[in-house]
Amino acid sequence: MILYTPLANSDIFPAENDVLAKRHCVSYQDKQFYVEETNKGDYQVLQLLSTDPQDFLRQEFNPGTILKEH
Repeated sequence: MILYTPLANSDIFPAENDVLAKRHCVSYQDKQFYVEETNKGDYQVLQLLSTDPQDFLRQEFNPGTILKEH
């Protein structure tokens, strides 16, 4: 089956509940992040929630980065 849609794959096929339970919004260095908790208890950045364009140029805030202290 082929779906021709402008929607994202995650909008059509939502994630499982156990995956969503590991995702949180946290504050780190006075910035808001949408993160996923790893098996080690660390947080991996999924999305930076900021209105300052300079924040998106900082490599330590890139998606996939592990936040060192939380």
